[in-house]
Amino acid sequence: MILALALFIIMYIFLLVLPEKRPYTALIFAVLFIIFRILPLDQVIGAVNWNIIMMLAGTMMVVELFIESHMPSLMAEGLLKIVPNIQWAVVILSVFAGVISAFVDNVATVLMVAPIGLAVSKKLNTNPIPVIISIAVSSNLQGAATLVGDTTSILLGGYANMSFNDFFWFMGRPGIAFSVELGAIMTIPVMLFLFRKSKDPVHAEITTEVTDYLPSFLMVGVIAALIFASQFETKPELTNGYICLGFAIFGIIYESIRRKSTDVAKRVIKSIDFQTLLLLIGLFIVIQGITEAGVIDAIAGIFIAVGGNSLFVMYTLLVFVSVLISAFVDNIPYVATMLPVVQGIALSMGVEPYVLYYGLLIGATLGGNLTPVGASANIAGIGILNKAGYKVSSKDFFRIGIPFTLVAVLSGYIAIWLIWS
Repeated sequence: MILALALFIIMYIFLLVLPEKRPYTALIFAVLFIIFRILPLDQVIGAVNWNIIMMLAGTMMVVELFIESHMPSLMAEGLLKIVPNIQWAVVILSVFAGVISAFVDNVATVLMVAPIGLAVSKKLNTNPIPVIISIAVSSNLQGAATLVGDTTSILLGGYANMSFNDFFWFMGRPGIAFSVELGAIMTIPVMLFLFRKSKDPVHAEITTEVTDYLPSFLMVGVIAALIFASQFETKPELTNGYICLGFAIFGIIYESIRRKSTDVAKRVIKSIDFQTLLLLIGLFIVIQGITEAGVIDAIAGIFIAVGGNSLFVMYTLLVFVSVLISAFVDNIPYVATMLPVVQGIALSMGVEPYVLYYGLLIGATLGGNLTPVGASANIAGIGILNKAGYKVSSKDFFRIGIPFTLVAVLSGYIAIWLIWS
């Protein structure tokens, strides 16, 4: 166990200090776990959750087709036509980004919505920095609401064997989506207050043209198929992965035939975030290795020693430790590591793990909004502003990120405990 723990700690250090090399770091340490026989060779393939890998790859490709269709831009322009001033324009764009991110990757959502925020800000001669930051933190918020909204949600769904429907209604009670959406609703007054002085009127025009509606149907189709598949408890293990990949492949073939070119296939395949997929494959192997070595049980024991036998104390500890860690550490490896730890804690305490799973996801997902580098969506938003010639200070981000995070986390924290304790 000592060797496994030492390798795991060293790996995490490298993940922190070399963020651009994370996939290779995880894969190298996965190989070391195999070489040192911490994880038997015959368990390596089974250690990887291929359903999650396939879901991510398929969803990424469908999202790329959806973005190329310009439908998100058209939807945003339509929303802007109904708002009276800049204050409400920011709120509507942020809420819109949040809703989109419940079904589309957070970074992709920012890439879709932020250019519209920039255009509106330029047209109205207002500072775009707080606008784009609001869009970014809102995108990061609602990813945990659905099975396909964020990598952390896909990880939870795969680990806890939860279906698309389970995120909305599970074991006779509202699922995690309810608490996430409550947190999102509670952030609206925060944004209204932060932008209370932005009362200039908005005059928006619809200029985006959508000539291809198939990607929109593909997005709806993926969600509908996942919901339908949720009705069957005995479905094959890779069902969700096949669904997402199937829709993506159909879209690629259709678009290639329609445009009489293979360029669309190359672009869509190129849009797959292979870095994240390789990172997850490496992490799955390492986590299985430390589980086999007893490290996960040891970490769970530390939490139990601190939290005692109180479920409320343990839940609170998980939520707020996750917030603090995810403010500085990428939440994908953190959640991947902590899911088996949480299961071990629940087994030791003799309780169902779901309230702890949800606490972990709320803290880890929303905690990223506490700092500019805590979430990929924030980094993407700041990158867009930098590219446009705007310098974003930490003060600019904290002014929005801190109150937004505190309100959303506390709302979700209270709601989950009241429903699931």
